[in-house]
Amino acid sequence: MNIIKNKITLAAAGFALITLSMVSCTDLLKETPRSSFTANYFETADGVQSGLTALYQSLRQQYGGYYLSACENGTDEYTWGNSADNNQKDIDLTPGVGNGITSSTCRSDVLWNSMFTNINTANGIIQYGDAAGVAPSLVAEANFFRAFDYFMLVQTFGGVPLDLGAGELQFNTSATTTSVRNTVPEVYTKSIFPDLLTAVDSLPDNPRLTGAVTKTVARLYLSKAYLTYAWWLQNPNNISTYPTCDRTDPDGHDASWYFQQAYTVATTAIANPGPYGLQPTYYDVNVYSNDYNNEQLLFADHIAGNDYYNQGNSSYGGGVGVNYNDATWLTTWNYTLIGGGTPVQREQAQWGGRPWTRMAPPVEVFTNTFADKTNDSRYDGTFATVLRGNWNKTGAAAGTISTPTLTNANGLSIAPGDPVLTFLNDDNTAIAYPSTPNSTNLGTGTLSGRADYVVGPSAISRGVYPNLWKIGTPPPGDGSLGIPNADNTRPWYIAKFSELYFIAAEAAVKLGDNANAYKLINVIRARAGHWKFSNALNQTVTEDNSDAMVAATPSTIDINYILAERSREYFGEGYRWYDLVRTQTWAQIGATYSICESPATNTTDHNLITYTRTPIDDHYYLRPIPSSQISALQMDNVSKTAYQNPGY
Repeated sequence: MNIIKNKITLAAAGFALITLSMVSCTDLLKETPRSSFTANYFETADGVQSGLTALYQSLRQQYGGYYLSACENGTDEYTWGNSADNNQKDIDLTPGVGNGITSSTCRSDVLWNSMFTNINTANGIIQYGDAAGVAPSLVAEANFFRAFDYFMLVQTFGGVPLDLGAGELQFNTSATTTSVRNTVPEVYTKSIFPDLLTAVDSLPDNPRLTGAVTKTVARLYLSKAYLTYAWWLQNPNNISTYPTCDRTDPDGHDASWYFQQAYTVATTAIANPGPYGLQPTYYDVNVYSNDYNNEQLLFADHIAGNDYYNQGNSSYGGGVGVNYNDATWLTTWNYTLIGGGTPVQREQAQWGGRPWTRMAPPVEVFTNTFADKTNDSRYDGTFATVLRGNWNKTGAAAGTISTPTLTNANGLSIAPGDPVLTFLNDDNTAIAYPSTPNSTNLGTGTLSGRADYVVGPSAISRGVYPNLWKIGTPPPGDGSLGIPNADNTRPWYIAKFSELYFIAAEAAVKLGDNANAYKLINVIRARAGHWKFSNALNQTVTEDNSDAMVAATPSTIDINYILAERSREYFGEGYRWYDLVRTQTWAQIGATYSICESPATNTTDHNLITYTRTPIDDHYYLRPIPSSQISALQMDNVSKTAYQNPGY
């Protein structure tokens, strides 16, 4: 397989330096560093190739780290976990926890601090690349990335600057210490839409290398941008925007026109998929052994076995940072404590890996979002709900590897591979939970006759919860515990072919076309009914529940149902905050959540507590511009204050 990071010569590390980027060139690529890109360099084939390589590489900076907290914490998908720090607590908006969302702690800073550098690189390729004599499709890749970056920025911060110091959408080579923000409509109509239309016209159907962008990738983002902008124009809940402007389109179109464009572009992409398509089962989409499957449209790549290209540490992970893929640590609790720390060893595996206990899913995830755990394979294909004994594997704690059995729940014996802890599908009044949690049971319960400890959905706490299997670490392949503290070498998936169905269905709902919304959603739901393998049973399961899944689809599809389906499909992947902000439903859907406190600190662990978050006011629908950026601007204090989003 030709992976893009292996096949493009990594010759460019530097970027034109502008105040809008707080990241130095040496933080990005270590390969053959350059102090800066120049206009003359972009007029060469090597310059275009190097610039494009830098754009693909930059995806690692944004995805796979703390940015996941900014996209998930504070929504209905995740709250803060037992070992959370301010990266999770501040943005969660749980009263009395953290400092609230501030311009110095919001982890959306990874976008602001890296994307303007990328945009300037794309500006250089677009402005000068034609002189290099390269195929127009190569320059169109830069158009895609400029649109992609501006789309992420405008959704996150509102209007952002199109002029980086040399004029709007022009390549800049001089440091600038002032900046003017454009309005939301200007960003969409001057950059995002034109760039993506160029990309759709000029990109090939098939990627030039595995992971390179294509016509279908561009269509997905064009349809999503149309959809998002249509919501912005419609503004159903009267949410404020910044910089302040009328919610009118410079091209004279209304929201309905853009919803129609979103529907048309998405369905065109579905009908003309190129090499892409839906995997036969949800398990196939996310299992490590099927990485780089044809449902994945865009990803931040990491190369197993080569730290040079992985930009991580395959022997030991020192901590989540720039370029690493370690987000799975954040969503993994300290499972090694169960049974007194012996039965389940820390293991390099998709279900396990390094536990950080930073992000915990609320109880409603299991009782509402994934209420159907029998027909719908997406629950089993999202979470690791059964932890099995692995003390017999090479690398286990001294003195345990040759022990044939251990004593577990109810004094019963277990062998390697047997369940040690099971998160049950449903609550059971027969579960006996201890009144005082201890180091052996961690507050988990027992059921008569069962050798595994059990936890019902309503007993999930900030310290004990199902791990996020879908983004987990690949195993070493030799049957050992591997290196569980190593950085994850799997690609981080950013965009999937399946989202085209959701975009088209959402647009259809907004257009009053329930028939097509119903039809599109049922393609996804029918796929979710097909089972190939059960993570919970750890065995092949061949079932077709597609008819039951379709039968359970409501006859009338509304936006709340679309959002619920999106959560079932993309849970924990970083979509949720953007989905709730786009549809202006965050204040409604994310307002409350329920969870038990950590068994390590609270003996009444299984008293479910419902939390009401700090009111999600209008200003929270935009993230704050990083304080470091504001400080770097050489403008008067009034101008600096006006540059920041209101409320921060």
